[in-house]
Amino acid sequence: MGKDKLRRFAEIATFNNVVQMEAGQPYQGQWSAQFFKNNNPLVLELACGKGEYTVNLAQMFPAKNFIGIDYKGNRLWRGAKTAVEEGINNVGFLRIQIENLSSYFAPGEVDEIWITFPDPQPQLSREKKRLTSPRFLEQYKHLLKPGGFVNLKTDNDDLHAYTAEKIAELGLKLHVKTEDLYHSPYADEVLSIKTYYEKMYLKNNKNINYLKFSFV
Repeated sequence: MGKDKLRRFAEIATFNNVVQMEAGQPYQGQWSAQFFKNNNPLVLELACGKGEYTVNLAQMFPAKNFIGIDYKGNRLWRGAKTAVEEGINNVGFLRIQIENLSSYFAPGEVDEIWITFPDPQPQLSREKKRLTSPRFLEQYKHLLKPGGFVNLKTDNDDLHAYTAEKIAELGLKLHVKTEDLYHSPYADEVLSIKTYYEKMYLKNNKNINYLKFSFV
């Protein structure tokens, strides 16, 4: 492991906005009350990477709580450090494997989920690892409050199409679907938040896909 990664791992251990692994389990069902010390709605960003989307959402919506989730601590470091430096108190980060979400959040605890530019896991043998595969969707269904939304923003056309197929197969409610977000009527202030990698995709004239859906 490089010196930079070691330094970042050491530093995030000192951040009060980062919870790592099993240390997050006692917050299950109590994230807003115990971690954020309020009763505001709770929003998750899965596979948040450097946490750019999480931090920007938190700045836009101070009356909501945001948790960015990823397993790679050296990535979380960037978003966590930005939040500390800028005094953004309604954002936190949780370092866990996303398949273990149900061990950290209670049924009906989450108001909304964002999945922004996840690994598309293109190989058929890795379908179960896609964050919109049925096994993950089942978790989201239980964690979300009734009427809670899932948002998928991706540059990967195949993952977008795959997710749309699963929404139809499972009888979920589709609210928004576009294969070209920035040439659609949906590109509002929230959806126009751009991560480092999204900016790279757009420079290469890559279309950005977006889906918004909920569970019946």
